[in-house]
Amino acid sequence: MRAERDRGLLGRLLGRDPALHAYELGDLDDFFWPYTSWFRRGRQVALLYHGAVPPTLLALAGPGGRAELAGLLTDLTPVLPARLHAHLSPGLVAALGGGFDVGGGVGHVKMALTDRARLAGVVAEGRPLTVADLPELRGLYAAAYPGNWFDARMLDTGRYVGVRRGGALVAVAGVHVYSPTWQVAALGNVTTHPGFRRRGLGAAVVAALCGRLVGEVEHVTLNVRGDNVAALRLYRGLGFTAVAEYGEYTLTARLG
Repeated sequence: MRAERDRGLLGRLLGRDPALHAYELGDLDDFFWPYTSWFRRGRQVALLYHGAVPPTLLALAGPGGRAELAGLLTDLTPVLPARLHAHLSPGLVAALGGGFDVGGGVGHVKMALTDRARLAGVVAEGRPLTVADLPELRGLYAAAYPGNWFDARMLDTGRYVGVRRGGALVAVAGVHVYSPTWQVAALGNVTTHPGFRRRGLGAAVVAALCGRLVGEVEHVTLNVRGDNVAALRLYRGLGFTAVAEYGEYTLTARLG
């Protein structure tokens, strides 16, 4: 195991599977880079992102790379924070179990936009949001998506779009990661006010955002809970395909 700060090398390693590693690739940008610690064993990479509380560990690999990544995680365990979240490919949580109590384990799906033609069949709606919309946006999340992770700095990307009804913000789609440099975007913070659901606004606002992103980056991706049937149906209808599964965990260091 070694700490790694060579962005070019990290980009080449992660770029072998950009749909799986969209978040990590986006975090190579100057916007996120100061909040990151990177670790590498051979061709496998783990990222500890410090911009969230608690920090988040991302350790993802295809089946052929998981044994090497498991070894990296085992070596990394003694230097990890006492409490953190983790996004781990199947089977990798066992590599951390010796030093941490493990909670959660919610199954998630990574999806990538693979059939852009389907966007043309959806009536897109949404206008860009700015920092001036932040109070109303926070209010929408409190009502429709409590507990979601939202970094207000991402509004500065100009890649948040919203739908209004009667002047009120009722649907939004944004990005967790957006990097023209590394040609990736990861959708996030997508929600519709409970009083306006089942009217097609979720599909409309996601289509509007994707319509902008497809002209700017090569890889448009997202993460979704594996049991969120409605969201999976919506994203498939917009041309997204499942590309990988992973689990989200909460890790707390064992005492003694």
